[in-house]
Amino acid sequence: MKDKLALFNLCKSLNKNLFKLLFVTLLFSNPLFADDNTVKRLTWGHVYETSEPLHKWAVWAAQEIKKQTQGRYQIQVFPTSIMGKEAELNQSLSLGTIDIIYTGTSFAGQNYPPMTLSELPYIFRDYQHWQNFNNSALFEEMSLGYKKATKGNQIVANNYYGQRHLTANKPIKTPDDMANLKLRVPNASIYKMFPLAVGANPSPIAFSEVYLALQQGVVDAQENPLPTIKAKKFYEVQKYISLTGHLQGSILTVLSDRLWSSLNTQDKIIFNQVLKEAAQGVSSDTRASESALLDWFKAQGVTVLTVDRSLFRAKTLPRHMEIKQSLGAEFYDRLQNIQ
Repeated sequence: MKDKLALFNLCKSLNKNLFKLLFVTLLFSNPLFADDNTVKRLTWGHVYETSEPLHKWAVWAAQEIKKQTQGRYQIQVFPTSIMGKEAELNQSLSLGTIDIIYTGTSFAGQNYPPMTLSELPYIFRDYQHWQNFNNSALFEEMSLGYKKATKGNQIVANNYYGQRHLTANKPIKTPDDMANLKLRVPNASIYKMFPLAVGANPSPIAFSEVYLALQQGVVDAQENPLPTIKAKKFYEVQKYISLTGHLQGSILTVLSDRLWSSLNTQDKIIFNQVLKEAAQGVSSDTRASESALLDWFKAQGVTVLTVDRSLFRAKTLPRHMEIKQSLGAEFYDRLQNIQ
């Protein structure tokens, strides 16, 4: 009997110690009880070159956030698809294995279709129209819809990526010149609209593989903003740039729900303000670069062609009606009516 009592007391003592150990472990592993001075290391992944404004301003934002939080947040930026291609980055963001990403609105639209509206070819009249949309209640409403659809991923900024233009090894001046052209497009269905409207054959290829595909003749042409054409050196394997300006590119800065929900109120303000300022820097630098690059490409021996965009626009706009309802007819009309 005494042996049984001694064994009971021993077990009781062990259970108390185990309970204490479990409580302490949970206490310090729970972010609610974590020391505010703990250094939190974050990852930011994107697919762009280190020479592009998107990367330069991401590095600036990482340094500025570290400074304003007294070193409590340290962000490492991984460019050029090091953390995965764009589809993989979006998946990793939702899983919480990456904290911040750049992503095109077409990829965001795979979770919340209305986000894709801004990727419709010729949806914007000009840069000012894009900028007014970016600062509108409509954009905020769409961002909230995306947040709900992704269970918390937070869009904090929109970066101007530039007007998308065509490059090819033959002159393209009219839609007829694009008949049967194998045109590389991003791997998102919305990008097929423009080539299909003008009789080309869209060929989705990962961004990191485009140069080789052009060099080997897997595709005949590609479309991207001028700064990207320079950064990715597409001009080395393409003789002509046709200034179709068929799309005003948008790149979103998105934080994972895991990160956003862990920030206190003051840190949310810091992240929000810094990342918006970085987006303004990206947009300003991209606009300046677009203007300067025309002469730069000509100096490299590339033929830059000015085209009648109204011809391409007339072919493309009727295609909007095919998906207007699925992307949100009300959102579409509101976007068009932004002055």
